[in-house]
Amino acid sequence: MELRQLEYFVAVAEERNFTRAAERVHISQSGVSAQIRQLERELGAELFDRSARAVTLTVAGKAALEHARAALAAAGAVGQAVDEVTDLIRGRLTVGMVIGCTVTPLFDALAAFHQAHPGVEITLLEDSSDRLVEGVRTGAVDLALIGASATTPDGLDALTIISERLVAAVPAGHPLARRRRVVLRDLVSHPIVCMPPGTGLRAVFDQACAAQNLQPAIALQASAADAVADLAARGLGVAVLSESMAAGHGDRLTARILADVETPALLALIWRSAYHPAVRELLVHCRRAFARPDSVP
Repeated sequence: MELRQLEYFVAVAEERNFTRAAERVHISQSGVSAQIRQLERELGAELFDRSARAVTLTVAGKAALEHARAALAAAGAVGQAVDEVTDLIRGRLTVGMVIGCTVTPLFDALAAFHQAHPGVEITLLEDSSDRLVEGVRTGAVDLALIGASATTPDGLDALTIISERLVAAVPAGHPLARRRRVVLRDLVSHPIVCMPPGTGLRAVFDQACAAQNLQPAIALQASAADAVADLAARGLGVAVLSESMAAGHGDRLTARILADVETPALLALIWRSAYHPAVRELLVHCRRAFARPDSVP
């Protein structure tokens, strides 16, 4: 008894016709008939009643059908298990990271994964969050760390790493540093230093300004939070950052939460539900790395 014979048997039983079954399994009708006859000889019983126009199962055929389906499912599971192990032995992963966002726990996770599965080739690429989301949707990117506004992208699985309010960060002596409460309208008369379009933080800022019909003067843009902070510290504009980004520069910048911007900026890992087996393993290391108390600023 061979698996292909069981496959042909199930196809004829479900199609109730040898011609349609042959088309389904992509061989000739005579080939299907011959294999079914061989299976019947091995089992010592006829599986089909061929006397009518529609082929029907005999009592023996009905008894055999579910077992045949189970055998085919088990064989498929064996193949899938081997494929998953093979992917972890010599597979390939493409991991995306939003430009300018150096989050060391991701690197820790990649290092731990590489140590556990050295045969998997890892490609790390930087891009805007928008393009990384599209890459994950199309399968060009397996896992990505992105910035987002309020919620993670629809249709993708996600692990939120950071969810924070926006702040205005200014050097000592700046007029906004003396205010206890700062709102978006307070920024309009000042040049702004912020991240470029395509980042989650910029999306939150632009959406908030549009909601109030405000048109901020974007003086300078930089992809890295440290660069935005450095420019603001030199008096070139008010930095728009997240709380944790600004906290790392508290020695030279005063940060004020934008009171009327409640939408959070997110940093999140995203992946497709139908993921590569290696993605599951990498996620284990990511969850462990990001769960440490000091994992993010």
